[in-house]
Amino acid sequence: MARIYGEVYGCSMNVADYEIALGLLREAGHLIVDHPEMAEALIIFTCIVKTPTERRMLRRIRELRGLGKPLIVAGCMPEAERELVEAEAPEASMIGPDNLLNVVEVVEAALRGKRLILIGGEMRKTCLPRMRRNPIIHIAPIASGCLGECSYCIVKRARGWLRSYPAEEIVEDARRALWEGCREIWVTAEDTAAYRWRGLRLPQLLEMLSALEGRFYIRVGMMTPNQALEILDELIEAYRSPKVFKFLHIPVQSGSDEVLRRMRRRYTVEEFKYIVSRFREAHPDLTLSTDVICGFPGETEEDFQQTLRLLEEVRPDVLNISRFWPRPGTEAAEMEGQLHGRETKRRSRIMTELWRRLSLESGARWIGWRGEALVDEYGRGETLVARNYTYRPIVLKAQVKLGEFIEVEIKEARVGYLVGESLKLG
Repeated sequence: MARIYGEVYGCSMNVADYEIALGLLREAGHLIVDHPEMAEALIIFTCIVKTPTERRMLRRIRELRGLGKPLIVAGCMPEAERELVEAEAPEASMIGPDNLLNVVEVVEAALRGKRLILIGGEMRKTCLPRMRRNPIIHIAPIASGCLGECSYCIVKRARGWLRSYPAEEIVEDARRALWEGCREIWVTAEDTAAYRWRGLRLPQLLEMLSALEGRFYIRVGMMTPNQALEILDELIEAYRSPKVFKFLHIPVQSGSDEVLRRMRRRYTVEEFKYIVSRFREAHPDLTLSTDVICGFPGETEEDFQQTLRLLEEVRPDVLNISRFWPRPGTEAAEMEGQLHGRETKRRSRIMTELWRRLSLESGARWIGWRGEALVDEYGRGETLVARNYTYRPIVLKAQVKLGEFIEVEIKEARVGYLVGESLKLG
């Protein structure tokens, strides 16, 4: 038995990989510890989606290497940018996202002073041991990779083309998680709407998950507009289940069709707006989350203004703003019309101010609402965070436990969240 320390960065897919890896290590008899100083070996699950994140990963690898203990670098970096890991930590072992079943072998070899590098491959990430960061949330990967070819994306090099997992295994995985006490199932993939398994698509999978016994919610993860369009009617119907959060994460990335074309996104602004309007028609209280990239190569001031006008029109409840960063080996990194960092920052700042206003206006309509919410995470200080049926975060103080359903009243709206008060236990 050895003491192992792990940490993770990035998306929910990466967190799921981390939880599986630690679950396998614990099942093999190793002890998972909370601090790197206590450990005999270290494993870091890296993210490379943006240049600042990549720099942070390299800095953290350097810090962990400085502890003088066996180091294993996992996640997207060893798969997509192995040379960076080699340069920063030439003695570190590496394991890619599709080699998690070998994590015990890699860690135990590192403890013996032997370096292993396992990248490439293919695996299903269902029905495996877990050591969850949040005991009531089960991250359920339904596929790996995607069908897109976005000109700015480096993640494709790490996760590859779409490989969907068997529906029956996903459902069994969720059933086990519910038996273990989970109250939220996060349906997760690079593009959940791209899921396809023997004639089944995402709506049918959601119906199968909704049929499981128990009191729980399903959160559907990010999907691309073009894939959502293919299954729109069935998807809207699947969302009618009371077990599915009325939460839609659908990145638009730009309000300009010309910019979308250069991004190699396979939809138009009008198609995005159509999806949103159809969803809101069926689910008026929907929480809409979208993503936007500021300063994509060749983005004119008019393109930027079109994006601002789109946001004013669709009024997303959650907005993830990213400044464009050229990623090595991507088409966008070589495009003409690269914007100066100052201009990208200016546009990001303007969009952030718009988002702050939209968030407060969106939240204000919930003030006075009373209803049931699920306590699903710890907040800052003595606060907890609960979620109502639309996945709205409600910060409150209450003597309750994670996983409890409580009655709340919303008292205040702030940027990005609501403030509530516990009325009584449900």
